[in-house]
Amino acid sequence: MDVLEVLKNVGFIIAGFILLIKGADFFVDGASSVAGKLGIPQIVIGLTIVAFGTSAPEAAISISSAVKGSGGISIGNVVGSNIMNVLLILGLTAVIRTLNIKKSTATIDMPFMIVVSVILLVWGVVFGEINLPVGIIFWVLLIGFIVYLIVYSKKSNASDSDVEIKDLKAWQIIIFIVGGIAAIIFGSNLTVDGASYVAKNVFHVSDRIIGLTIVAFGTSLPELMTSVTAARKGNADIAVGNIVGSNIFNILFVLGTSVLIRPVAYEGFTIDNIVAIGAAVLLWLPAIVKRKLGKGAGTVMLLSYAAYFVYLLINAKA
Repeated sequence: MDVLEVLKNVGFIIAGFILLIKGADFFVDGASSVAGKLGIPQIVIGLTIVAFGTSAPEAAISISSAVKGSGGISIGNVVGSNIMNVLLILGLTAVIRTLNIKKSTATIDMPFMIVVSVILLVWGVVFGEINLPVGIIFWVLLIGFIVYLIVYSKKSNASDSDVEIKDLKAWQIIIFIVGGIAAIIFGSNLTVDGASYVAKNVFHVSDRIIGLTIVAFGTSLPELMTSVTAARKGNADIAVGNIVGSNIFNILFVLGTSVLIRPVAYEGFTIDNIVAIGAAVLLWLPAIVKRKLGKGAGTVMLLSYAAYFVYLLINAKA
């Protein structure tokens, strides 16, 4: 095994993640500035541009993987991120600080997250691939979900102050948007190439495993940073809504967009998808009963992720 080649590809993965995250930040800032200048309400910007931006790393990785024929990374990235977002990120945040959960999140958003996860599971098992028809279904559901969010936000008089819009000049906007997209695309290519090489030549595992672990963790970094920042500011309850929204966007937007470009084989992801659904239910139960996520639930989530990770290690070989 060529040590220098391995180090080079590990460097590709790290550099790719940095480009993905910073590229998404720049794109969101640029696009939000345009929307602000056009007079679009901040709450709408937050529910659309910012939401798409936080899912940009997953989208870039999954689309790039699908195009390159690495379907295992494409689906593994989405399913792995959704599992990690709930069991690891929310579990860790709940252990540190009790998370209050909004009624609408518990009664509408969480059940909807479970439903779209079940659709992914059933379609994959029945048809053996995630393809164009379900991609269209995902996009229809996505548009409907965004419309619901906007209508609900206006009815509930949601605050616009959560979204910071930078006042950029025209040339800065162009640099932010074009540069952000370029960084996302280049970063996704680096990450997929590096991860595929390391998976096959160092760990001798499948694309599925690398997508469920390393790539999933890297693309979940924005959600992790959001949750940590919210907890530090005493707004840890915001983390729940962000994570649930991110998981919904991961399936409907990220995977939905990927399969509109190229179908992705589903084989091997049934158990992982069941774990993702189980994680969503594990989050939903205390939310619907107590309207909060405490240290006990957080501990159960972390232990559940530890058990799942052990399962991945045991079944890691390609």
